[in-house]
Amino acid sequence: MQNIQTVKLNRATFMFPLALVLFEFSVYIGNDLVQPAMLAITKDFGVSSAWAPSSMSFYLLGGAFVAWLLGPLSDRLGRKKVLLGGVLFFAITCLLILLTKNIESFLALRFLQGFGLSVITAVGYAAIQETFDERDAIKVMALMANVSLLAPLLGPVLGAFMIDHVSWHWGFIGIAAITLVSWFGLKAKMPDVKVSRTKKPFSYIIDDFKQVFKNKCFVALTLALPLVSMPLMLWIALSPVMLVEYMGLSSMQYGLAQFPVLGGLIAGNLVLLKIIDKFALGKTVLMGLPLMLAGAIILVLGAIWQEYFIHSLILGMTLISFGEGISFSVLYRFALMSSEVSKGTVAAAVSVLMMLSFFIFLELGRVLYESFHIWAYSLICLAFIAFWFTLPRTHLKKVMQDRVENGQF
Repeated sequence: MQNIQTVKLNRATFMFPLALVLFEFSVYIGNDLVQPAMLAITKDFGVSSAWAPSSMSFYLLGGAFVAWLLGPLSDRLGRKKVLLGGVLFFAITCLLILLTKNIESFLALRFLQGFGLSVITAVGYAAIQETFDERDAIKVMALMANVSLLAPLLGPVLGAFMIDHVSWHWGFIGIAAITLVSWFGLKAKMPDVKVSRTKKPFSYIIDDFKQVFKNKCFVALTLALPLVSMPLMLWIALSPVMLVEYMGLSSMQYGLAQFPVLGGLIAGNLVLLKIIDKFALGKTVLMGLPLMLAGAIILVLGAIWQEYFIHSLILGMTLISFGEGISFSVLYRFALMSSEVSKGTVAAAVSVLMMLSFFIFLELGRVLYESFHIWAYSLICLAFIAFWFTLPRTHLKKVMQDRVENGQF
């Protein structure tokens, strides 16, 4: 059990999440800049383009691999120490990848770079939730999401530019430089939040994780997160192959196709900021998921009438990303607060489940796409969103009802 003293969001306290989002931007563009360049990278290494989605999969697997340790470690050593160490490690691995000579060593470094994802989700997000009041924390998460969305918006365009004009190596040099700027900002502006925790030996990590995973509400709400975000993750991983190789778009057309899809996510986050104080917490999720389901159905209709597929794909994914924008930050808050265990450990458990889900289903999606192409993509998206309406929706409504009974809005 921990007692957390939170602060209000204002201009002074916002400097910490601003520095953190710069690192988040670096981590995300570490994927979104690289994915469009993967066709050129696989060509440089003399391997099939089928390896392209594996860059993202190994990135996510790296995030899952270390999350179990970073969260509990930050509970004991402090969020700031672990966060600063993780930021520096990410910068170093971005520079080391410049020395790779084959696809195997490239993917190994991508795996290590993926540790940065867990630094964000298991340490950085936990620090945000501990630093700010409940609704302010959700607002900060939504604002951070909008700033970090510059990565998938700029990444494809910059990736296309790298393919056409310079070497992909320069992308990693730029990412390392941005990461180091973030490190200095976090060192200067990240507060030392006073959190009262029961001191336990490090050996209690296993017991803490057991307690977290025995919580059915936690498991249901945490699994709801990849169900909501998986369609967009598949889009980021497969759209280079789907749009450029399968549909014959140019690299620049591929980059421009990202704007309406990712713009939908930005719009969803902005709408969340506007309406979160007007509705019961969780209501936006119940509004967003039907929109996502409608978008997934449009994808399937496009697969049936393939002459309209590009239009159906953009429209359907825009609806899906908008629904994710008004849903994800709220679901994350509910998942993190569904257990009384130290938030570093809970955030680590969330991160492990999310990253493992992403890795497994991205690799499955890659294999299925090779055989069934756009049919596989459309049906996988529909399946994920449809499954959300089962157990996760039931537990969300139960949490919302409990909040009403406890006098929480």
